[in-house]
Amino acid sequence: MDQSEQELIRLFEIEESRERAFNILVQKYQERLYWHIRKIVISHDDTDDVLQNTFVKIWNNLSSFRKDSQLYTWLYKIATNESLNFLRKRQKERMLSWEEYGNSISETLLDDNQFNGDEIQKKLQKAILTLPEKQRLVFNMKYFDEMKYDEMATILDTSVGALKASYHHAVKKIKTYFEED
Repeated sequence: MDQSEQELIRLFEIEESRERAFNILVQKYQERLYWHIRKIVISHDDTDDVLQNTFVKIWNNLSSFRKDSQLYTWLYKIATNESLNFLRKRQKERMLSWEEYGNSISETLLDDNQFNGDEIQKKLQKAILTLPEKQRLVFNMKYFDEMKYDEMATILDTSVGALKASYHHAVKKIKTYFEED
């Protein structure tokens, strides 16, 4: 954990500076967490909801942060879990399979005026949405966030080897998606 993260935690532990420390944390990580969540849930409005829930959970649990990992990794883990819980809840509400739900999200992406990507970016996002949940997460974290495998292993509670295999399979499936279309 770097010096600034340690200082934030220390400030948060002091009642008088708790809100200020949390505001600094939000300012520092809000955009990165927004885009991490956005790549998972796709919709801007849903991302805002999940991000808000993520920060509520962070506020409620920051005092129990064990400090044995980076704060950034812990925040990503909470954001990832909140995103997946959101998707699973939506999937169950709509009584769709993961594949059907991915197709539904894909249609949302095309209609989203907040998404300003070109056709190749849209096609890549559609390809990513065809991936199984774990492969999609690993691909996004590695490709877009340029996250290291050991950080992903901490966030996703899995081995580096499993992550490398998931990423490899995801890349192959995306390549096949582009070749078939």
